[in-house]
Amino acid sequence: MIDFQNASLVKLQQVEPNSLLGDVQPLLVPNERPVASFKGIRDYVVFTDKRVIAVNVQGMTGKKRDFTSLPYSKVQAFSVETAGHFDLDAELDLWFSGLGKVRFEFRGQVDIRTLSQLIATYTL
Repeated sequence: MIDFQNASLVKLQQVEPNSLLGDVQPLLVPNERPVASFKGIRDYVVFTDKRVIAVNVQGMTGKKRDFTSLPYSKVQAFSVETAGHFDLDAELDLWFSGLGKVRFEFRGQVDIRTLSQLIATYTL
């Protein structure tokens, strides 16, 4: 899903925040709640009030999953790019201490400003 070394991007579409919790729920700490969820073809990302959880679905059957936890406490900077008339994708770049830049690309009607406000709320 995300090549953290090369800051690759994956196109994500917004889904109901609780719709992807089946696999992620056991990873949540007490009082952690999902705020927004986005899904690619097989992979998905859940933004909680404490971190971003990126789930990479692997293998032919999709039963193997890689979970990457990206805590907001390690975010040093972030950037958002809104969609335009011809470029319909919005982007979110997060710079993590010790990891570097992680980019998420969103397709469709994603309210990137609200997502930016979410990141700002938990990082500033």
